[in-house]
Amino acid sequence: MHVLTRAAVLLGAVWLTSTMWMASPTLARDDGRYANSPLKPWFESLHSGYGQCCSDADGSVVADPDWESDHGHYRVRIDSEWVVVPNEALITEPNKIGRTMVWKHYIDGHPRVRCFMPGSMT
Repeated sequence: MHVLTRAAVLLGAVWLTSTMWMASPTLARDDGRYANSPLKPWFESLHSGYGQCCSDADGSVVADPDWESDHGHYRVRIDSEWVVVPNEALITEPNKIGRTMVWKHYIDGHPRVRCFMPGSMT
């Protein structure tokens, strides 16, 4: 195989792999550090209209200045970008921890919300 062709095939494979990674939901990163948490079963049961949110280890706490509500519709700042929370991403059960959390993934390099649990805004 010609060296230039090999390089093009390798570059294409790298591009395809990185594109697939960016378009897929964020991989779980539960490394076991929350295994003994009394809230672990609750976190694992959380789901939105998009499906299961996963666990506390997969979500990120959002500071109060980084989210806002307007008549039941939410926006959250992820990686310096304001993202509208789709209604399907909203977790509707009571928030047992009181902190705002978001479970995110990326499409075309931009953050998207898979699950969002509003906090108390205190």
